[in-house]
Amino acid sequence: MDAQGYNCFVDRDKMDAAIQDLGPKELSCTELQELKQLARQGYWARSYALRGKVYQRLIRDIPCRTVTPDASVYSDVVGKIVGKHSGSSLPLPEFVDNTQVPSYCLNPRGEGAVRKILLCIANQFPDVSFCPALPAVVALLLHYSTDEAECFEKACRILACNDPSRKLIDQSFLAFESSCMTFGDLVNKYCQAAHKLMVAVSEDVLQVYADWQRWLFGELPLSYFARVFDVFLVEGYKVLYRVALAILKFFHKVRAGQPLESDNVKQDIRAFVKDIAKTVSPEKLLEKAFAIRLFSRKEIQLLQMANEKALKRRGITVKQKSVSLSKRQFVHLAVHAENFHSEIVSVKEMRDIWSWVPERFALCQPLLLFSSLQHGYSLTRFYFQCEGHEPTVLLIKTTQKEVCGAYLSTDWSERNKFGGKLGFFGTGECFVFRLQPEVQRYEWVVIKHPELTRPVSSETTATPALLCHSASSGASDRLSPFLAARHFNLPSKTESLFMAGGSDCLIIGGGGGQALYVDGDLNRGRTGHCDTFNNQPLCSENFLIAAVEAWGFQDPDIQ
Repeated sequence: MDAQGYNCFVDRDKMDAAIQDLGPKELSCTELQELKQLARQGYWARSYALRGKVYQRLIRDIPCRTVTPDASVYSDVVGKIVGKHSGSSLPLPEFVDNTQVPSYCLNPRGEGAVRKILLCIANQFPDVSFCPALPAVVALLLHYSTDEAECFEKACRILACNDPSRKLIDQSFLAFESSCMTFGDLVNKYCQAAHKLMVAVSEDVLQVYADWQRWLFGELPLSYFARVFDVFLVEGYKVLYRVALAILKFFHKVRAGQPLESDNVKQDIRAFVKDIAKTVSPEKLLEKAFAIRLFSRKEIQLLQMANEKALKRRGITVKQKSVSLSKRQFVHLAVHAENFHSEIVSVKEMRDIWSWVPERFALCQPLLLFSSLQHGYSLTRFYFQCEGHEPTVLLIKTTQKEVCGAYLSTDWSERNKFGGKLGFFGTGECFVFRLQPEVQRYEWVVIKHPELTRPVSSETTATPALLCHSASSGASDRLSPFLAARHFNLPSKTESLFMAGGSDCLIIGGGGGQALYVDGDLNRGRTGHCDTFNNQPLCSENFLIAAVEAWGFQDPDIQ
């Protein structure tokens, strides 16, 4: 290495301009909490040499499989795999999905070394079938390695992490696509203004969110990506979601007032990220990222697992190695004008609703379960038509032409477990909304006000790997639901009264009032503020009903 500590793979002139080496040279702390703070503050970000030492230590401490390829393995296999080819002429492994190797101030020798290392990883990890983030990771690690073999070993340790609670990099299309869906769900919850913009300007919003990892592992400038990677090595995958959400918030702030072309929004975001230095510093980006009060890691794991389950039902597998355009086409908002008809909402309004629902269900087509104009004004018939379907969307049109409704997470048959008495059930994925006269959505109060709760201790709540053994559900193979109220330590039950149904009424939202109350004849209703959704009245406080509809979610493969 030269005087600055750069190795033979780095273009020194470019590097001096990208990252100044002005910081401390040693790190003495060992406590995780202190490391977290130092990583977020960028303690080792200004010292090329110290960052290398910290990476070496953090990656060495990753718990790995018993047999994990090391530097000696690279020395043994690289000649057989690469042969006499020059690094720059080597093809990239199929699992990178045509992702280009970011230059990250590497010289031609360094760029060739990245290709060699990736091919050797492909040889040693045949189970890695889809990993477009890996070229960026290897390119960064090469900066802080004495040779190719050391960089190979570091990358292998990241891939071979065997701690089930510590997800690092997606290694299959199933994991990658479910992460994209999970990111979309988080945008829907935490970046509602940006999400509204994406829905307005993009024909397929899920395809915009499928690009989120590319923003981080490819488009971010080196100095920004290195800062993100510093924190990622200490805190794990959740950091990536945080930073991508922060990027989207800044993009919305800068571009909201400017015209966006629907076909180019993905390119617009990529260009924004590539030139992000014009908008925000690495420090401000991370500051924004950690100001977002995300769900707990456990809840995000539950959401990820639910999304994986939905994708498996559509034929996506862990072993899938490549994704054609046709394979991706069913992963989109599935409200089509040609086969949709409602007496209450237009196609555009239903697409707005579909853009709010969890992404694992946004893949499905709307299925009309109940219509008061078709099935009659009867709550008993409403329950009969809806039972067996989960989730559902309730739509109400008043005689004053107001339109409101609710997304309901749980099968209405759950009401039967209360022995004829009115009891509440459902999860924190429920929300209520109005469409006319103006659009407004109200989610579970805990999402916007996490200070109302803290996660229940690990001794008293199910881990993501545990199954839900509720006798009432009769489905012992079901995962514990995402945002189940029992996962949270709420001060009272009034913040978790999601949905209830009896023979003479149904209620959505409770505590201090009801977001929606509908009588047994589906004739009259009322709406007001409730603690569960912290909502304003969804329409006139006392209203007469013109029409009621309930919609389910049909897998597009089912005819």
